[in-house]
Amino acid sequence: MCALCVLFAVSAAAQQVHAPSTLPDGNTSLIRTYHTQGAVILLTILGASKLPLDRQSVVKLSNSKTGDTLWQTSTEHGEAWFGNLELAPYDLEVSAVGYLTTHKEVNVQNALNAYRVEIVLERDPNSIEISAPSAAQLPKKARKAILHGVAALKSGNYMEAHKQLDAAAALAPENGDVNFLSGYLAFQEKRLDVAKDYLRRAASIDPHHVQALNLLGRICLQQQDYGMAQAALHQAAAANPQDWTAHSLLAEAYLKQHEFEKARTEALAAIERNKVASVPAQLVLGEALANLGRNEEAIQELQIFLQEAPDNPVAAQVRELISSLQRLAAAPAQDAGAPAKAAGPVVGPDPRLAGAEPRFAVMNWEPPGIDESRPEVAAGVACPTEMVVDMAGQRVKQLADDVARFAAIEDLLHERLDSVGYPILRETRKFNYVVSIAESPPGYLDVNEYRSERSGLADLPDHIASNGFISLAMVFHPVMRDNFQITCEGLGDWHGQSTWLVHFQQRRDRPNRFHSYVVGGTVYPVALKGRAWIKTDKFQVVRMESELMSPSPVIQLLTEHQNVEYGPVLFEKKNEELWLPRSAELYFDFRNRRYFRRHSFDHFMLFSVDAAEKRNEPKASPPSPPPSSD
Repeated sequence: MCALCVLFAVSAAAQQVHAPSTLPDGNTSLIRTYHTQGAVILLTILGASKLPLDRQSVVKLSNSKTGDTLWQTSTEHGEAWFGNLELAPYDLEVSAVGYLTTHKEVNVQNALNAYRVEIVLERDPNSIEISAPSAAQLPKKARKAILHGVAALKSGNYMEAHKQLDAAAALAPENGDVNFLSGYLAFQEKRLDVAKDYLRRAASIDPHHVQALNLLGRICLQQQDYGMAQAALHQAAAANPQDWTAHSLLAEAYLKQHEFEKARTEALAAIERNKVASVPAQLVLGEALANLGRNEEAIQELQIFLQEAPDNPVAAQVRELISSLQRLAAAPAQDAGAPAKAAGPVVGPDPRLAGAEPRFAVMNWEPPGIDESRPEVAAGVACPTEMVVDMAGQRVKQLADDVARFAAIEDLLHERLDSVGYPILRETRKFNYVVSIAESPPGYLDVNEYRSERSGLADLPDHIASNGFISLAMVFHPVMRDNFQITCEGLGDWHGQSTWLVHFQQRRDRPNRFHSYVVGGTVYPVALKGRAWIKTDKFQVVRMESELMSPSPVIQLLTEHQNVEYGPVLFEKKNEELWLPRSAELYFDFRNRRYFRRHSFDHFMLFSVDAAEKRNEPKASPPSPPPSSD
């Protein structure tokens, strides 16, 4: 069963002295060819997520034999190449704003070879992630200037960034995002007082601008203005309690002020919200506990820090602190009532401000994550998890058992989005849509979907087929649900209907038979997590949300978010109601492009297993999926 299948054709070409490659956007009619009289190095530059770098990088190629040096800048797809190379060992040096410079050796031994090299850049812990705002109220010229300004910032072209952001500020001086980006630019140029003025203005215009408040707090920490830092970071944490960065920086501010209990509380909050990114908060937690005299706990937290960041600049000092705490623990017991001795804080280079960098993402082109935005639930209401899951399973099983096939008319809206989140391409289609459901072989659900052209162009937009909206509710089917970890979160509401909120995610110890992408004829399973709204009276699934548990670098799939709403369809002869998908929204970032799709379904025709409800199917026979070639 495939909840979302992407059909992507890739053509191949023979390689001789030149080096062909397919375009990263999947264009199968154009082949990029490199003409060279010597060897060629084809370089692909990836970010830490193993996806093509989202900004321009500079590549330096040094001939270790002659000392000659060549320079290139990467394309928007993170590619660069060098041709006409003689036989020699070469050193590749790749640099990009926000990333650590990386070297790689390439030994060219054959003049007729194309050497394909992949370099993964690691994030610079002192960098800040930025993107352009999506504020609809911005004038078109201002939005365009901001887009160019952000591109210049990412490429380290501060002169061009000044030009573009100044133009945007002239058009929209009271826009919080414009002031934030100007403050970020001043911060990059080490003009901290100027940066503070811009950021204070941004926070004044928009008191909930978490990115501006976090950066303001960070600058105040650097300038040892701890009072202002605490005020800004408290405001950021209040605006978004789930933002780990605000809690991590606030813990640092309290530690500097020797308010160790508050530092401990904020560090724990940061770690709870993001265990991976908040490693620096682990050090703050250990130091706070050490200063509170809770030495054994401090040792444990500091050891976790060393496990997570063994190469941190202060790792040696942390080990010394652990040794001091261990000596204190081994010392003779103190008099009863005497306070525990504290080992004191780590001295020397401070890694916390460097490591606790926020990910600034002004624009939000897709819905918040499943675990980032939890719906409100009624206080004090116990959730009967087993009953809810069992009854919901009975409802979806009833659908699979009673309905051999259903058809509908499908309206599709497809948008390709720019980096700011605005549509640069919009297409619509109308299809006859048919779904068949069977349990074949026993214990395995087989859900097949077909489309036939009703109006408009026959090809699917961008050659991408999105399926499986009926399948999403099958998470609760008895033959599927053991593959998921399912938790009832509480009693909620959906459009005035009381519902149980149920969280699910693919179990890592079970096979993923539920969701996959098909690219070039190869199936790539991807794991999902999500949330369901289940009616409290009849236990019908009325809404499902899902997203990826992690990106899939192999197929350059960065994000995917589905929202599906279900509605009742009546079997007249049986007087039986089944819930089928009425609308679905899909947001996904695939192969360096962002997409939005809305599917709407109506005019349902239902075909039951016993044929009692059988009606005429659409005249056009369901076509086979378009073939893909490698």
